[in-house]
Amino acid sequence: MKRYTIIVILILVFVKLSGQGAYLPPDKPRLVIGIVVEELKYDQLEKFRDKLGENGIKRLINEGTYFKNASYEYMLTQSAPGHATISTGAEPSFHGITSDEWYVPLKNELINCTRDATVNSVGGSFESGLHSPVNLLVSTFSDELQMSTNKKSKAFGVGLRESSAIFSAGHAANAAYWFDNTTGTWMSSTYYINSLPTWVNDFNAMKFSDSYLNSTWSLLRPAKYYADCLPDSNSFEAGFNKINYFPYDLKKIRAKNDYSLLRETPFGNSLTANFAIRLIQNEHLGKDDVTDYLSICFSATDYIGHRFGPSSVEMGDAILRLDDDIKNLLTYLNDSIGKKNVLIYFTAAHGISEIPTVLEKNRIPSGYFQQNQALQLLRSYLNAVYGEGDWVKGYSERQIFLNRTLIEDARLSLDDVQKKVARFLVQFTGVEAAYPYSAFEANDFGNGNLKRIINNFSPQRSGDVIVILNPGWVEKESDYVTNHNSPWEYDSHVPLIWYGWTVNKSIVTRKVNMTDIAATLSTLCKVPYPNACTGEPMFELFR
Repeated sequence: MKRYTIIVILILVFVKLSGQGAYLPPDKPRLVIGIVVEELKYDQLEKFRDKLGENGIKRLINEGTYFKNASYEYMLTQSAPGHATISTGAEPSFHGITSDEWYVPLKNELINCTRDATVNSVGGSFESGLHSPVNLLVSTFSDELQMSTNKKSKAFGVGLRESSAIFSAGHAANAAYWFDNTTGTWMSSTYYINSLPTWVNDFNAMKFSDSYLNSTWSLLRPAKYYADCLPDSNSFEAGFNKINYFPYDLKKIRAKNDYSLLRETPFGNSLTANFAIRLIQNEHLGKDDVTDYLSICFSATDYIGHRFGPSSVEMGDAILRLDDDIKNLLTYLNDSIGKKNVLIYFTAAHGISEIPTVLEKNRIPSGYFQQNQALQLLRSYLNAVYGEGDWVKGYSERQIFLNRTLIEDARLSLDDVQKKVARFLVQFTGVEAAYPYSAFEANDFGNGNLKRIINNFSPQRSGDVIVILNPGWVEKESDYVTNHNSPWEYDSHVPLIWYGWTVNKSIVTRKVNMTDIAATLSTLCKVPYPNACTGEPMFELFR
């Protein structure tokens, strides 16, 4: 009898202890957080994986589902199209954000993708506030989330760039906040809100931007952590005022009354993370059974990559510091809301090319495409063929914009002119191909680069001819040493990790399109797909 009693007691204790350690996750996550890094190639994350802390990005990898073969399937891999593709689940040809900016023939001007003169700034400077999602043609995941809950859900976007915050937040968001270079503060526009909340004003009043820019950017870790990077001082990087080695005295480098330098240091990411945590606290995200949404966009790595290159010590330090920012965010979320209540996806808006001169030193074909010289020669060629005239309106984002009015007045065939321009441009060194966009208006070329052009094509916003550079080639920019904006692996292949809520530890190697993120979120949260979504749910997350 005594032995029987002991066995019963042990069984009851075991059941009680098991019950304490187990839980049934909620039917839906209370908070969805999208962490999107601008300029983070898949291999960059792998390169620094062993050097990362245990509670930051490595925690996402070790406890989440890691998709190792996620890519953008369109041509112009830029920041704005990347954020719009993630949030809408559609290709640029559907959501309309074909590039960061495009030429408008009727207005004869180049416009920013979020430019909206009908709204006013809220906080910050006047020009920095003239932005909204007016050019985004379709709905986002957060829009559908808001609609399905009758606006009971809260949705926000945060990022140094206005386009990052706006396209991630969507049309129906409570607010999108971005950084103002003139005032060094967080701001928005009247599209979303009429005045900044008290907590935002209080955060701005702390002047974190001044504190960061009055400091020195030194290495976060000992030199051995950067052994796989290029030497700290080398001839390949642009640097700040021709200084390209640590430490950087930001107070001396910074221009007077200008906060733009903060974007080009890891402290821009730290400011973003701190502001996001403050937003979660003050807006009470994830505190009830209605799913909320927050997109956090880290842009500093993009600016650093352009100026120093992806293999620089500066980029390595930026990634290690970003890892600390992610650690602080995860710690706060797990402590205040709980891992089982939060669903996180971590990814990048695009990758970046290695510096061409670095590739050349290693005898790998590469180079700089001199777009200004090519444009000058193209104008001379068209003048010789068709007579004197302003045949070319401009060049932007690998696209040639022709003067269609002049071509029509001259009774020339637009298709013929486009084809002549394409045939001329393909003769330049470094040009892999040049295509007239008219060839893609009613054709389906299957997969490959031609398909990626179709995914980027918009009759209202695309140029007349698109230029594809050879792998390793980038456009020459005065202040920067490298770029992205191509269909090649280094620009399109990015990391993608899911973490929290019902996500299990797993590694997935099959190829997935970045349009699949919105479809997956909609399915997990039981809301309609964004109205132009072409992605498919990632079935590995439903096991």
